[in-house]
Formats: sequence, structure tokens, C-alpha cells
Amino acid sequence: MNGKPTGKPFAKKSFGQNFLVDPGYIQKIVDSLALTEDDTVVEIGAGRGALTEILVEKAAKVFAIELDRDLIPVLRERFGTLPNFELVDADALTIDFSIFTRTEHKPKLVANLPYNISTAILQRLIDQRFVFSEMILMFQREVANRISARPGNSERGFLTVLVEAAFSVEKLFDVSPKAFMPQPKVVSAIVRLYPRDSEVRNEEAFRKLLTACFAKKRKTIGNNLKTAFGDWRQALETAAIDANRRAETLTMDEWLRLHEAILAI
Repeated sequence: MNGKPTGKPFAKKSFGQNFLVDPGYIQKIVDSLALTEDDTVVEIGAGRGALTEILVEKAAKVFAIELDRDLIPVLRERFGTLPNFELVDADALTIDFSIFTRTEHKPKLVANLPYNISTAILQRLIDQRFVFSEMILMFQREVANRISARPGNSERGFLTVLVEAAFSVEKLFDVSPKAFMPQPKVVSAIVRLYPRDSEVRNEEAFRKLLTACFAKKRKTIGNNLKTAFGDWRQALETAAIDANRRAETLTMDEWLRLHEAILAI
């Protein structure tokens, strides 16, 4: 959520709201979008409109998604008369993002995601990623580190591999707690995601495989697999993966090989 530090309505804990108020960080996020006068932007959680204010100056069209009933009239009052602004009263966890494909160019997405639902929204964006040309998203730094973790990094997990299969991932910069009102207890981070074609065949089965392999991170991949798949040894042999390795060490190519081997048994 974004907005000005003065006046009501106040940030709501129930929505996980922390309003971004630091103009330096706001400008840095907008700069990351590299907007042109032809671009369309979708903003999740427009809040009081601090980021929106700059977006409407630079983009051809801005769709601002906001769920908070107290913030919707604030946004209407500030931007409702602008021809390139459209307020979307909706929940980002349930909205069909394809409604934004009515423009000639794929829109860009920007969002300061509430910490408590950030991974849920991210998984929804994975499924609808081709609506957008790119995404600039703010997460809790620990989540950003997790989704950008490389093979061998202990932070690499289920979400990492799921995101890597769907996006090119780039962590851009951290955001200090002092940039928000109220101040969160954690550092945030900005991540850029470029949607890409997934090589995964049968995504439901792939998620089942990842769930099994990361079920107990300290266990080897063999020990995790044997509780979920009968012919796990054959699958690992076919994929040329040592059963004594941990899931966090596998590259995307190895995950794809293992996935195909599991589908074949």
C-alpha cells in the first residue's frame, strides 16, 4: 500500500497496510518501471495514492486496484477526474487480471504487497503472468531473498523453484522500514519479474514434486521422495541426480529432468 503520511484513513493491520511515504523510494520504484507515454500500468494496492500520483503523470493509462473501502473515496477524489486513471474496486487475490488486456500493449504491474498475503498473490500472478510484460513487486526482504535464491543457497525452497520456472528474477534494492508509515519491523525489497514460457509439463504434478522434495529441507532428496513416490530411485537415476543431495542444490534443468522422470514412471 502507498500513500501520504498525513490525515485519515489510517493504516489497517487487518489489511497489512504500511503506507510507503518516502519520496526517494517512490521515485526509485517508478524509475524501475522505465515508463513511456505509451505504457499502461496496473497498481495493486494504490492506498492513498503516493505512487499513483507519479504513475498518472508518466503512463498512458493507470489501473489502480484497491480493496479498502475507506481508501477508495480518497483515490476517487484525488484522481477520479483524470482521463488516464481508472479505479478498480477489487481483491488482488481473486481478480482476473486478464481484464487489463484491453490495451494495445501488455501492461506493467507494480505493487507494494502486504506481507501477510504476498506469497498468495505471487502464486496467483504466476498463473496469470502473461497478462503483463513485467512486474515490479515489493516483498519482505526475506521473501525477496527466498524467491531469488540460487542453487545451493539454504534459502532456496518450493517458492523459489516455482517462481524461477515462470519468471526471470532480479532483486533490485532494499527499502528501509523508515520509508513507511507506520514503520514495519522488517526491511522490504524490490524485485523485478519478467514472465517467461515455462518448460514444465503438467504444473500440478510439478508442484506436487516440489512439495515432496522440500517437505523436510534437512533431509536428502531421496529421503523426501520415498515418502511420496514409489519408484523414486528409478526417477533419480533417470534424471542423473544423486539421492544424497538436498533439494536446495538442484538447478532448474535438474528439476525439469526429475519432473519428466517422475511423470514417466
